[in-house]
Amino acid sequence: MKCALLHVALLGFAASALAAGTTIHFRDATDASGIRFVHSDGSSGHRYIVETVASGLGLIDYDGDGWPDIFFLSGAPFPGDPVPVRRPSCALYHNNRDGTFTDVTAASGAGLTNYCLGCAVADYDNDGHDDIFVTGFGSHHLLHNNGDGTFTDVTIKAGLAHACYGPSCVGGGCLFLDYDRDGFVDLYVGNYLDFDLAAFKPCARMNVPVYCNPRTYPPVPGRLFHNNGDGTFTDVSESSGIGNYKGYAMGVVSADFDGDGWPDIYVGNDVMENFLFHNKRDGTFEEIGVPAGVGFDQYGDPQGTMGANVGDYDGDGRFDILVTKYQDQVNTLYRNLGNLQFRDVTVETGTGADSRPLVTWGCGLVDFDNDGTREIFAAAGHLQDTVEQYDRTTTYLERSLLLQWRHGRYENISAECGPPLTDLRCSRGAVFGDLNNDGRMDIVLLNTRSRATVLLNETATTNHWISLKLVGTKSNRSAVGAFARVTAGGRAQVDEVRAGRGYQSAEDLRLHFGLGTHALIERLELRWPSGLTNVWTNLAADRVIRITEGQPPPSAR
Repeated sequence: MKCALLHVALLGFAASALAAGTTIHFRDATDASGIRFVHSDGSSGHRYIVETVASGLGLIDYDGDGWPDIFFLSGAPFPGDPVPVRRPSCALYHNNRDGTFTDVTAASGAGLTNYCLGCAVADYDNDGHDDIFVTGFGSHHLLHNNGDGTFTDVTIKAGLAHACYGPSCVGGGCLFLDYDRDGFVDLYVGNYLDFDLAAFKPCARMNVPVYCNPRTYPPVPGRLFHNNGDGTFTDVSESSGIGNYKGYAMGVVSADFDGDGWPDIYVGNDVMENFLFHNKRDGTFEEIGVPAGVGFDQYGDPQGTMGANVGDYDGDGRFDILVTKYQDQVNTLYRNLGNLQFRDVTVETGTGADSRPLVTWGCGLVDFDNDGTREIFAAAGHLQDTVEQYDRTTTYLERSLLLQWRHGRYENISAECGPPLTDLRCSRGAVFGDLNNDGRMDIVLLNTRSRATVLLNETATTNHWISLKLVGTKSNRSAVGAFARVTAGGRAQVDEVRAGRGYQSAEDLRLHFGLGTHALIERLELRWPSGLTNVWTNLAADRVIRITEGQPPPSAR
């Protein structure tokens, strides 16, 4: 059977007959791309818990040419461990626009050699160039894009020297958002736990060495930094209420969950309840994860949440939440019911299909075949490298999952699509973006202790698409938080610009919509963080449209 999507109605989600029979197909383009990045988790046999959570990655158009470049994160040797001849570092690869990438790490100055875990990408100083924030073990870093192909570490200058709590702080996911809508992106930093290397004691299971449970170590609160608009940030963790909640933050994502125009923050916590910080519009947040229905799964159990992402899977105009997890749990989908209420619809939608034996990480709700309905992708790979010595139900290297909507629910189509989706890896971060600007969404995977993977989308389809590159003027330059509603063929789809999501990663800031058989966008509505709303009608599809806030109708680029 082909990887085809049969469209049916669910939960008020209008059925569609678009592109029936489309086969989703990816090609492993890693060798052809020229990307040679190999991740290091710094492991030397001690089994420090930090190794298990490394690392994410990011897409960034750092030179502004309209083609996504790739930023890979890497771990590093721990204090007292041998340092290899070639010290591991983060790596930046430039998109050559011909399917290949060039390693520009050395020339760019982006090759951080500290222990890096997660990243977020946005233009924090509104100078027209996207910058990078990186979380790590013991320190976090802000890399300022100088606009000439180079980056400068401005962590201290920006007032972020203490964004990590100290040498024992382990970072998690992070994101940029304009929580007060003043035209400058602020910074949320999710921290994982406090790991004192000097106090480390090894763990074992059935006499087999293993990485210790996160509960072995103290949880820590996340932190929120307000952008002062002059290149510096102020720590508002306590005054905002964010700093009152300790957790094991992993994947984090921001969205306007209640449609009031103000961004909220979802924090996926490992081994405890997840947080949902509702923006009170006065500089403070209220944590409502449990009453909102996203703190625990439908059985009232805490999840070992790894990744978190957002998308409108059912077409009702509200943003739903997808989370990945640890072994013996299932990937979970929370449906947004409105009024800050969610329901776990994992069972009826089939979202958890075949995920129970796996440990899943980077994830997304992405329309890979441009039919107007989002697939679910989840990267997989166990964190216990000795698991096969004591557990016959799983493996260290695992297959990622691709789920497609069929027969009224999501079904796992990975095996039907074959390699490279069925290849075994130990993945962590996953990002989605149109690497070659052909209108089809591609995937880049960061694989722990191994080479990265580039999956080029070569789905044969005549379906149409549109990609929106939004540029703020009164709003923040990256347009983070901007809301788009695209109507084609009488059907509306929505999305927002988000800077930091999935598993400790940063996706393409452009918004992508599959339009099925419709080559005309009947209506495009944009709501900017500044409060400005634009509406255009009868726009041609199959192009990237650059839209600048406050300017006349867009033109193709």
